[in-house]
Amino acid sequence: MFEKILNGLLIFVPIAIIASLMHVAPTWVFFFAAIGIIPLAKYIGNATEELASHTGPAVGGLLNATFGNATEIIIGVLALKAGLIEVVKASITGSIIGNLLLVLGAAMIAGGTRHKKQTFNKTAILASSSTLLLAVIALVIPAIFFQTAPTHGPVVIEHLSIIVSVLMILAYIASISFSLFTHKHLYTEEVGHLQPNWSIKKSVIILFISTVLVAFLSEILVASIEPIVAAFGWTELFIGVVFVAIIGNAAEHTSAITMAMKNRMDLSLQISIGSATQIAMLAAPLLVLISLFFQEQMSLVFNTFELAAIIFSVFIANLVVQDGESNWLEGVQLLVAYAIMAVGFFFFK
Repeated sequence: MFEKILNGLLIFVPIAIIASLMHVAPTWVFFFAAIGIIPLAKYIGNATEELASHTGPAVGGLLNATFGNATEIIIGVLALKAGLIEVVKASITGSIIGNLLLVLGAAMIAGGTRHKKQTFNKTAILASSSTLLLAVIALVIPAIFFQTAPTHGPVVIEHLSIIVSVLMILAYIASISFSLFTHKHLYTEEVGHLQPNWSIKKSVIILFISTVLVAFLSEILVASIEPIVAAFGWTELFIGVVFVAIIGNAAEHTSAITMAMKNRMDLSLQISIGSATQIAMLAAPLLVLISLFFQEQMSLVFNTFELAAIIFSVFIANLVVQDGESNWLEGVQLLVAYAIMAVGFFFFK
């Protein structure tokens, strides 16, 4: 049923492109493009997984690290090109809190309603959780530096952001090495028996076409953001945190929930927490480095409200998974935390 719905949503890909060319109202164009991106993101994920099953865990892990958040990175690059720095930062914030609270919470509720108690590999999940704490440190230090050292100009902030970004990427590569080589036994239970359904040729073609179409729709989406702000009175922060973040992760959200319903919580948590880690430790610093090629550079200085949301999200997610068990009540608590933050971002001006 899920696959049929996704295939049906593909109709919005040509609709969004035609609407943009015919100069339809930007609000309609925005939502057409947003819906069209969702199935394309799923196909990028499917093609990546199929290639990974052909190439083995080492190359497969690299492919997942590269294309796992391709949609968010493409949207981010085009937003940087358009000078929408705050939208990019907000989408990073939204992706982190969305995966840790919205996705994880929904997965725990979906699984918990079918199973009284669900268990998962605590060591593997806590390894990802500690990487998230490292990401918090990397995001907080530039902000504290900006607040406590006002005499230093933007050049120093830019240099600090670049150095921290490089260190974050190196740390993420180390975490990939941990999961694929030195401690791969912690992750083999869920991924060791996957069989490819597509050929390598088919996977590459689908990956290429989906990525190109996502790039087209992302450019249309980004171009519609400012008219949306004017039409609805929403802030760029709210659009980035809620809409852009959910659009880029919608397919992964459904996969995490589906795995939880099948009582495969290890895989469900790897999708949700792993995606948040990938956004914080790979996508965010990568976008900082990519911004060096544009007129406006992006720093790792997030506003206080964004930082508070990220810190509390990491804190409550770590608290929930530290016992290696989950239930529906913990899922409800995570969803309520997400709703509180979303409402806060809506009213934040």
